[in-house]
Amino acid sequence: MVAGEASGDLLAGLLLDGLRARWPSLQSRGIGGPQMAQRGFQAEWPYEKLAVRGYVEVLRHYRGIVGIRNTLRERLTQEPPDAFIGIDAPDFNLDLEEALKARGIKTVHFVCPSIWAWRAERVDKLRRACDHVLCVFPFEPELLAAKGVPASYVGHPLASVIPMRPDRAGARRALGLHDEDTVIAVLPGSRVSEVEQMAPRFLGAAALVAKARPQVRFVVPALPALQQRIAAEARKLGLGERLQVVAGQSHAVLAACDLVLVASGTATLEAALFKRPMVVGYAVNWLSYRLMWPQRLLPWVGLPNILANETLVPELLQDRAKPELLAAALLEWLDEPARMAAISEKFTALHLQLQRDTAQLATDAVAQVLHR
Repeated sequence: MVAGEASGDLLAGLLLDGLRARWPSLQSRGIGGPQMAQRGFQAEWPYEKLAVRGYVEVLRHYRGIVGIRNTLRERLTQEPPDAFIGIDAPDFNLDLEEALKARGIKTVHFVCPSIWAWRAERVDKLRRACDHVLCVFPFEPELLAAKGVPASYVGHPLASVIPMRPDRAGARRALGLHDEDTVIAVLPGSRVSEVEQMAPRFLGAAALVAKARPQVRFVVPALPALQQRIAAEARKLGLGERLQVVAGQSHAVLAACDLVLVASGTATLEAALFKRPMVVGYAVNWLSYRLMWPQRLLPWVGLPNILANETLVPELLQDRAKPELLAAALLEWLDEPARMAAISEKFTALHLQLQRDTAQLATDAVAQVLHR
């Protein structure tokens, strides 16, 4: 198995629960993180080695990433596993899966690449690389079947992990927040490069909101390596005791908050499953943006908007991801409590649609691939 970032580590951990329940003597190894390690996974490399985003950023780490892929390919070719499962990370995994499949190794890809949003040409590579694709959104298997790619809808595992009614009071107690506080969660990303790009913009927005609303508190679930840097930046902006930085605990923070400022990605879906209104902000290196943006097929990047096929939450991207615009969008939510309540109802419907026994369904699909 290969997982390339924190969200993939979580998905892989849930899948390993299902696999180990069916095959108690299962042995698993490859690239992963702590959630996988808790299930007995042997990580030959940590997923942080692959957690790079954007064309320019990938180029800077290209030699190291390709070296890891080549080494892993040779190891798996010499000692073939019963199956290889790539968890998301399509730029790394699809090339590896294609090489392994050509050598007769069964390959499964967990999470369909967003071919419905951008880079539609990837469906041809999926057909060459994968014996089966595990899809987390209900519309994907039909789309893939039309292109000759076997696939199954297994639900989104986060919809089973995140409770339908989050315990806001309990989460606030755990984080030392008061019931009467208005709390904004600030989630600048799960990769170091992402946080370095987005944290200054998000903290700048928090400082502007703090001036307009003195009663608002902010909580940032941060990568441990970046906690001190984020806290220091917050102090420079005068946020002081108004902003709390915690190590990880993103789900506790989302359960505790009233509103979210979030970087595009899986965290937007997590915020929706916690039924929290949000503002989505995102920016990348300007050259990466110029290369990536023309390939988009949809007008949104946030998963709540994509799944609803409408603009449920505001998205401020690239040049529009400025502190003053982000702050204005947050304040608009706070000024409209009825709108905040209405979005919670829409997110509940989305949660029900995505809630399935993902570990069981995914394990059943893997078993079918092995028995073909």
